[in-house]
Amino acid sequence: MMKRYLLPGFLLVLLLSASCRQKAEVKEEPSPQFNNQLTVEEKAGGVMTPEIMWKFRRLGTFTLAPDGSVVLYTVTDIDLQSEARQTNIFKLPAAGGEPVQLTNGGGSSPQWFSNGKSIAFVRKGNLWTMKADGSEQKMVTGISDFEIFSISPKDDKIYFTRRVKLDQTANEKHNLPKAHVRIIDNLMYRHWNYWNDFSYSHIFVASFNGNNVSDEKDIMKGQRFEAPTAPNFDEGEIGWSPDGESIAYTSKRLNGMEDAKSTNSDIFLYNLSSATEINITEGNKGFDKYPVFSPDGSKIAYQSMERDGYEGDLDRLMIYDLKEGNSTWISKGWDFDVENITWANSQTIYFTCAYLGTGQIFKTNISGKGVDIVTKGIHDMGPLNLKSGVLVSGVVSMSMAPEISVVDMAGGEVKQITFINKSVYESIKMGKVEERYIKTKDKKDLQMWIIYPPDFDPAKKYPALLYCKGGPQGPLGQSWSYRWNYQMMAAKGYIVIAPNRRGNSGFGQEWKEQISGDYGGLNIQDYLDATDAMAKEPFVDAARLGAVGASYGGYSVFYLAGMHAGRFKAFISHCGMFNLTSWYGSTEELWFPDKDLGGPYWRGAKSYTYSPHLMADNWDTPILIITGANDFRIPYTQSMEAFQAAQLHGVPSRLLFFEDEYHFVTKPQNAVIWQREFFEFLETYLK
Repeated sequence: MMKRYLLPGFLLVLLLSASCRQKAEVKEEPSPQFNNQLTVEEKAGGVMTPEIMWKFRRLGTFTLAPDGSVVLYTVTDIDLQSEARQTNIFKLPAAGGEPVQLTNGGGSSPQWFSNGKSIAFVRKGNLWTMKADGSEQKMVTGISDFEIFSISPKDDKIYFTRRVKLDQTANEKHNLPKAHVRIIDNLMYRHWNYWNDFSYSHIFVASFNGNNVSDEKDIMKGQRFEAPTAPNFDEGEIGWSPDGESIAYTSKRLNGMEDAKSTNSDIFLYNLSSATEINITEGNKGFDKYPVFSPDGSKIAYQSMERDGYEGDLDRLMIYDLKEGNSTWISKGWDFDVENITWANSQTIYFTCAYLGTGQIFKTNISGKGVDIVTKGIHDMGPLNLKSGVLVSGVVSMSMAPEISVVDMAGGEVKQITFINKSVYESIKMGKVEERYIKTKDKKDLQMWIIYPPDFDPAKKYPALLYCKGGPQGPLGQSWSYRWNYQMMAAKGYIVIAPNRRGNSGFGQEWKEQISGDYGGLNIQDYLDATDAMAKEPFVDAARLGAVGASYGGYSVFYLAGMHAGRFKAFISHCGMFNLTSWYGSTEELWFPDKDLGGPYWRGAKSYTYSPHLMADNWDTPILIITGANDFRIPYTQSMEAFQAAQLHGVPSRLLFFEDEYHFVTKPQNAVIWQREFFEFLETYLK
């Protein structure tokens, strides 16, 4: 399934890359030339293309100065031909203005220290520092081979994570170094897109003086567990106390089959002076993540799901009182998932929620007296950063890649302050995005987004694409994708239909939970209802409809292919589940099918009757199937089974197999091929 948290891919590459150590006061090398300017031909075309997509500069992390006056942020440039990437650090007044580039030779993960006078950052796998104006850039000594880092509030300590090898390989066991074999005794031997490498992500604490790191200590020594948790290793799962004396961190202390079948992660509070820790969420059996200390250090806010084995459970706002030693459900009665928790002061918390097809900022008092909406608009907000009464947030929409905004905390107005891709937007047209509601077959209100082609003419008839979302839980909001891009599809002359069907978050927990155990039921009917409603519009050509989707969306496409009753003329399924029985036998996070399918196939759960392979004899519509060799969530064999079924039924079909990709296509040239094949297939059968 699609995860709710994105892997910071380019950041991990930078952090994990090795380089030769150098000594202080190193002059920066000139940056490679990354050209994000559109060609004359691209400007003349005036709409999004796969090649233009890779000229977009990409916003990374951002952080406010302690006084709230300045924002640091990173921007990644990518060259399509060489596939080279470089991330650099910029700063900008929080009130808006002209950005200043602080690094030229690469820089990521910027953090303020010394009360905003200095900045620490990562370059080529090493820790560097510079003054707030970008001067005096020099490498910190005494630290190497780390992944994420954070300097303590008093600037005298640092924590960082590093992989620690604790298990023996088959080569080592048998003293045969040229062998290529794994000895596997338990589950979770591979996860999402990587094989177990016999090591574990541990947290280290060390002294820091601005120039050197010393006296490092592994606070998880000997533990065969990871912090942050796999597979995302999100830096938000670790946090300092305001006095710098404690660390709160997330870890899932389970291995093998227990790890595969449970979502029970916990938050641990580690005291540096006593070298002791306590589990502050021991009584809760679901996910507990993202601890954030209150400004006075007396409390820890965190996200929590109550039920074990259910990653689609309600994400609650909890607060742990350090003095009392107990947790309180602050958002009780609030029926939407809480994310991006940020303290304004020791009484008020801001956070984001998927909400009615968008992502908005909300606030609450720790007394639990209710939740107030702060922002409104057709956008998704987050992550949040709040310092000295200034709130900045990411902002994104179906028509705009992520940017940074400043939010009026009193009135909720959102003011965009970065314009990273202004030159691109000035040269291409975006299609109109419209919100619609229809009645479903069972008389429910179904919200959907309709994206129109640029220069839409209601007097013409257009082919249309039903977009089937992954998940199956999670939001279909105002997101931006560099592959499944709604504006790209619209630019090719398609009307895009994106329904918030049963299972999507942002419409209450009952709506989200309905899909579990009912994969071929109401959510599929929602798709048909949305398609039928739009097919009646005079500007939609009902004879030229397609359905496309990835992950659970890919499953949906496979399922529709066996029962759509002639509605669609083309299908595209990316990394979809085709045979639920064989999928259960080859996926890794077993808590997911145990909940959503009702357990393993040998127990005879009804959900297995919704397996698309059981209806393959009805397939008669052209289908493009896409997969990656390193996808361990939905192994590529699912797509091979589906392609073989299509071929044996004489259905026009194509298999797009990426040898070096996983559940997502991340490499620039692979992604362009993905887009070109995607639209070539649709052109063949819908135009």
